[in-house]
Amino acid sequence: MSEALTFDVDGVTKVYGTGAGEVRALRGVDLDVRTGETVVLLGPSGSGKSTLLNILGGLDRATSGRVMFHGKDLALASDRDLTAYRRASVGFVFQFFNLVPSLTARENVELMTEIAARPMDAVTALTLVGLADRLDYFPAQLSGGQQQRVAVARAIAKRPEVLFCDEPTGSLDSASGVQVIEAIENVAGEIGATTLIVTHNAVVADVADRVVRFSNGAVVDVSANARKRAPSELSW
Repeated sequence: MSEALTFDVDGVTKVYGTGAGEVRALRGVDLDVRTGETVVLLGPSGSGKSTLLNILGGLDRATSGRVMFHGKDLALASDRDLTAYRRASVGFVFQFFNLVPSLTARENVELMTEIAARPMDAVTALTLVGLADRLDYFPAQLSGGQQQRVAVARAIAKRPEVLFCDEPTGSLDSASGVQVIEAIENVAGEIGATTLIVTHNAVVADVADRVVRFSNGAVVDVSANARKRAPSELSW
């Protein structure tokens, strides 16, 4: 019996600009993502991995190709349908935390629960990422790693089917980054989310089920980790 697929990507291209200014960000990407797995998209800056993540997350559209989410082509979806998809099915964690500075950790998470159909309580979400003792702290009172863990809690509070993380450790030191990766792993396991992590840090790839390597807008290798390392084993 074949494994269920959350995403099936076929021949996806992304072109920005025209003529002499044309930039080919993606060059015929093929990829499948199995339901429940953790996939790391690895490659240098400008290799196309974040562009693909944005297309899978409904933040951008492919120039050509198919982007199937449970058999429905996101490339053919209306703007309204993509908005509904992002709201119902997707959680995002970005490199820069995008927290509202005038709101506490709890209140930042509650922003997400207000628009979710079946939200997780903000206290529960923050407890899952190890911040039960920081509920009423403002972002300025938290370290960078703690702020990113608030962002993770906010992303999973609506219980998304897919969790997209774009360079979640990019602005953090090793110790804080490890705590964030551990938080992502814990919450993804708790809610059963399919997880995609974009990074240029090869060490982070060790926590994945599979690693997809990008170069110059193309997938150059897909490999499975023989043994997934626990986040606590990582350092860089």
